Amino acid sequence: MLLIVSGASCVGKTTARLHARHLLDDTYENAELSMLGPIPAVPTVAWRQEQVEVAVRRAIALEAEGKHLLLAGDPVPVGEALAAPSADRIDIAGCLLDVTDEAHLARLARRGEPSQANQAFAAWLRAHAHDPGHVPEAVTTDAWPEMRWDRWVGRASGPEWTMTVLDTSALGPEEVGREVADWCRRAVAGEAPVFRAGWFAR
Repeated sequence: MLLIVSGASCVGKTTARLHARHLLDDTYENAELSMLGPIPAVPTVAWRQEQVEVAVRRAIALEAEGKHLLLAGDPVPVGEALAAPSADRIDIAGCLLDVTDEAHLARLARRGEPSQANQAFAAWLRAHAHDPGHVPEAVTTDAWPEMRWDRWVGRASGPEWTMTVLDTSALGPEEVGREVADWCRRAVAGEAPVFRAGWFAR
């Protein structure tokens, strides 16, 4: 299975991966996009989406060994993973790390990152977790040509479009790691929302 922890800047994606990896057994490999290939001088949307396909293929290879890939640390919307060319061959679960606007502003200020664009992206991810029809142009514009957006662009909200949303506003780093590790186990056990391979054709 491919397990994606998504979220805007400063919500705790990398922190979650680093803490969760110590709580999961060796059937879980963890990575972020920068670990799967070189980063260009100017990363683009298309580059990110090509790297997501690399992650999908890695997850497929691990599945053959009875293992899973936890991808966390990059702002990868679950819809991008679902549209990757090879994504029809593997189960994908998505967990959105979210925070309140107040907490997000405080975290962005501490890191010296701009607030307007990051909060707008956080709001889009929040909507994307429940509605595939919400401004798909946020990820389809300037996209990698191989992406299969037809799998979900134009779909209405429904029970087949579901992800886990975790509010990290009041959680410390170790708590976020525990929550993410627990989510991984639940998703693999079928106790959390999962997009099963080929879900869009059913």
